[in-house]
Order: sequence, then C-alpha cells, then structure tokens
Amino acid sequence: MQRTVTRVLKYGVLLSTYGLIGSVLLQIFARFFLENTPPWTEATSRMFFIYATAFAAGLAFKNNYYVHLDVVFDKLPANIQRVLEVIIPALVLLLFGLLTIYAIPFIMAGHFEFSPSMNIRMSFVFFSMFIMGASICYYAWQEQRRQYKRPKP
Repeated sequence: MQRTVTRVLKYGVLLSTYGLIGSVLLQIFARFFLENTPPWTEATSRMFFIYATAFAAGLAFKNNYYVHLDVVFDKLPANIQRVLEVIIPALVLLLFGLLTIYAIPFIMAGHFEFSPSMNIRMSFVFFSMFIMGASICYYAWQEQRRQYKRPKP
C-alpha cells in the first residue's frame, strides 16, 4: 500500500511540475512571438504549482525533508527526545487530519464556482488541499506506528 501511495504522489509531482514548466514556457513564448498571450496560462501555472506542492508535501514528510531544529533537539535528554519523536507525528496527524476533514466542505463549495480564465470547477483546484492533508496524514500515521514498534532504549 505504501509503495502505491508513494508512486502516485511521485507521478503527481512529476506531472504537475512538467505542466508548470510547459505552461510557463508557453506564456514566455506567447509574450515574445504572439500578438496576444493566452489568458489562462498564469492561472494554469498557479494551479500546477499548487498541485506540485500538494503532491510533494507528503513525500517531504515521509523522507524527513522538513526543517528541524536539530541543534536544540540534540541537546535535550534522551527521554525527552523519545517523547518528542512520538508527540510530533501525533500532532502533525491531528493538524492535517483536521485540514483534510475541513477540505471536503471547501471542495463541495467549489463545485459551484468556476475559474474565470480556465473555465474549470474550483473544486478541482481545491482538491489539492485534500491531497496534501491526506498524504501527510498517511505518512504521519506510518511514522506513529513505527515509533510505537521501535524498541524503547
């Protein structure tokens, strides 16, 4: 299951990043070589950037790429470090669990709104919040399980 989730997120990051690059290149090309720049390229670039970030957030949590205050953490006693290693993923799970739950009504509300330049439902754009929250929750849950299975020193 974890391999499938990781693979989906990686492909999501790749496709979103390629879409971002493509839409920016199209906008640059249009500004230099066409009479009019397509009005949807800026909104498309923004949407691809948001989705690339949403897909990458869970992978960043999984691979421990977020900023840590190791200088402070390393100076703490071992028992406090152990407690923090259990509490932090639990708090992350709680925070992003709430974000994921509250993203659902936001997505539903966006179903009736349309993007002016791209003419797509805003629920599609808002779905990125659900992806980000759910993927971080998934990997926080995995980390929580790993912390409880780890032998105590």
